[in-house]
Amino acid sequence: MSPVNKVSRYRAVFFDLYGTLVDIRTDESSWRAWTELCDGLAIECGALYPSNTVLRERFEAFAAPIWAAAEEAHGEWAEPDLLPVYQGLASRLAGGEAGIGGMSGEVVDPSVARRLAWTFRRASTSLLRLYPGARQLLARLQAAGLRVVLVSNAQSCYTRPELGLLGIADAFDRILISSEEGVRKPSPEIFSRALAREGLRPEQVVMVGNDSVSDIAGARAAGIDGIYLHTAISPQNDPPECADAVLSLTGPDYAGIMRFLGVQGEQ
Repeated sequence: MSPVNKVSRYRAVFFDLYGTLVDIRTDESSWRAWTELCDGLAIECGALYPSNTVLRERFEAFAAPIWAAAEEAHGEWAEPDLLPVYQGLASRLAGGEAGIGGMSGEVVDPSVARRLAWTFRRASTSLLRLYPGARQLLARLQAAGLRVVLVSNAQSCYTRPELGLLGIADAFDRILISSEEGVRKPSPEIFSRALAREGLRPEQVVMVGNDSVSDIAGARAAGIDGIYLHTAISPQNDPPECADAVLSLTGPDYAGIMRFLGVQGEQ
């Protein structure tokens, strides 16, 4: 089907975030990230861990039942909110026999847990920036009368602050983050929820993303067309062009997206 015919029926554009609008590099195994979290726990809560290794083991121990419960409820594509892990690290006496201190029995304020999560995220991130033209793209699509919706696989305690830091927290008409939904792409469920909240049919929407499975195949399973961007942080086994997409582009080619949608760029 030609772009001209397709333009007439699209009323919204769903966007992935990381690798599509945002260039990011993270390493959650970095020693610096765990050191910063360890220091933050001590300063914020008086929760003392003898080493990064012990702290990471406790993190994984708190996370395991949360993941198990989520997978039981939502299956393979479950995505639990991990903020309670940070609360657990700060509030429980973990491994007292190893001399680990903490505020046993007390409930940690979620705002404290969010600060700890943000401390870890910042320390594990070596690059965070918008791709050139990303903000302008969102604005141009909205000016053309299209709804702009974020559908992101992410932890809200990381992504919400990053949206603010990047200055695009208010750039979307609606935001769906997998940890808040309990389910992640490529499950068609998260796409179906976005459609329902927007009051749209699948054929009225196109999904833009850099992952051929999570973004494009997932959207297709929900009946939504996909525009594939092959960027530097697309999955390594992704092809340069995605057979399931109605359009494949190299890199964050926002001009190509606007041409396909019949949206004029800045003169």
